[in-house]
Amino acid sequence: MAAQTLPQLFGVVPTGCPVITTPTTAISETSLIYTLPTRSFSHIVVFLLPGIALPPDTAAAVYISSTPQNPASFKFLGGIGQGKESAIFKVGGAENNVGEQLSYTLGVSVEPAASVAAQMSALQSSSSNADANRSTALVTVPKPSDTVILAQKIIKNAFNFLASFSGNVPVPGGSGTAGVEVVPLKAFEDWWRKFEGKIKNDPRFLERDGD
Repeated sequence: MAAQTLPQLFGVVPTGCPVITTPTTAISETSLIYTLPTRSFSHIVVFLLPGIALPPDTAAAVYISSTPQNPASFKFLGGIGQGKESAIFKVGGAENNVGEQLSYTLGVSVEPAASVAAQMSALQSSSSNADANRSTALVTVPKPSDTVILAQKIIKNAFNFLASFSGNVPVPGGSGTAGVEVVPLKAFEDWWRKFEGKIKNDPRFLERDGD
């Protein structure tokens, strides 16, 4: 039996970690699971890969679960979709109260846009009523914070670099020339290496990056 080909629809970047484009497993073609590195990080960026478009009237809902505390309980973080192809989420620290390193599992599911919007509205209302507990709040406010602006610039820098590397891959079992536009993993690795080099040489280069 041939190995399962996992769909590559989204990019996931925990702060300080390389970009993840291949899910650990796929519950279905539109419900993907990503096992995140066991290391300390406070934010996660999730974005649609270049050339990927969600079906009409749908959005991608993002969920998270931490182990060993909550191995089977996924909590809604927020969503991305048409007009908002990327988002940054604050997940708090990656250690529990006794200093034990936590392992996070991220779930991304393509769902009806109305359902995702309703969950986001409920999340924002909950955050407003409990402002002191914002560890899983979606970072989306009328006036973007410095963190959001920085994440958007990083995504823009990656998109501009990777767009020229995209290519069309036939869908297994498909007919004609229809396929999925993908970006080689090596292109992401090249972008990350160059991006790290720029940050080391000029930590403020993103502030001037208007390309």
